[in-house]
Amino acid sequence: MKIISTVPSQTELLFDLGLDNEIVGITKFCIHPQQWFNSKVRIGGTKTLNIDKILKLNPDLIIANKEENTKEQIELLQGHFNVFVSDIKTLSDNYSLIEKIGNLTNTNQEAKKLITKTKSALDFQPTLKNKKAVYLIWKDPYMTIGSDTFINDVLNKCGFKNLFDTQTRYPQTNLEEIKLLKPEYILLSSEPYPFKDKHIDEISKTIQNCKVILVDGEAFSWYGSRLLKKTEYLKELSLM
Repeated sequence: MKIISTVPSQTELLFDLGLDNEIVGITKFCIHPQQWFNSKVRIGGTKTLNIDKILKLNPDLIIANKEENTKEQIELLQGHFNVFVSDIKTLSDNYSLIEKIGNLTNTNQEAKKLITKTKSALDFQPTLKNKKAVYLIWKDPYMTIGSDTFINDVLNKCGFKNLFDTQTRYPQTNLEEIKLLKPEYILLSSEPYPFKDKHIDEISKTIQNCKVILVDGEAFSWYGSRLLKKTEYLKELSLM
């Protein structure tokens, strides 16, 4: 079975399910695991897939994602290949994803074990709930996350109340709007925008009485098996 993955987090999941020989193509953003990043054929970016390369690889299965990939390219590939398209908005969705990929790739037992381990590792309660927070993913303009995102569900798991949960997807915002919401925490993600310490200083000048911290974007946005590797980190955040 020849498989292509068009999403970094799902690529890592396929590795953890033991599918080294089956994977024939990954994107240039599939940095985990390092050995695949160095050795597997790269078929472009998540939104700029190299269709010609994919056609030449002639996969039996392509594993894609509704949000990460472009509709036009996925529909084009669906005309040639078996394409599984995930749509992950909650932790529950993630468990279903692992189970479905296990079924598609004949790794059912490995998938069940991974689900059990992840559920067990995430079986913790935050010290405080409803800690008012804003999670920023981009700058110029500032962008945050709405209620229908995987990040929002992980935030809730750690006891944070997303102050933009009345909106959907990835709304634009600004510091003045955020200031009016009176957050207790502003979380600056390491990806897709690489927030740094200097951005903490910039934001803190405008919004006082608020803890501004850098957070690991992979822990909040990488569904699949990365979540299991980040549970201790999420536990620490839940104790804030």
